[in-house]
Amino acid sequence: MDEKRDDEISKDTLKYLLKKNAILFWSVSPEKIEDLPLESLVEAVLNYGNMEQLRELFSEVGEERVAAIFREQIKRARKVYLPMVENYFRLYFDKYVS
Repeated sequence: MDEKRDDEISKDTLKYLLKKNAILFWSVSPEKIEDLPLESLVEAVLNYGNMEQLRELFSEVGEERVAAIFREQIKRARKVYLPMVENYFRLYFDKYVS
């Protein structure tokens, strides 16, 4: 898959994905979900999403861009991923995404 950058992901596409996956954002008020950044969507889908949500995220955003966001997020002091999720996607992206 081709890598897509933030500026290549339309605001409409991001809003669509956020709205479609709104159930993953139980701690965010419904009227604020569409204002979340792409990083929040990646975190929610990787942590709590199902296979269909993950495939759509990869399709719309690009596997390489999701991997780049993930790799930046796991460098931070505040951990945002469940330990098993972080381990799985670290191994997955290291093997399948350069």
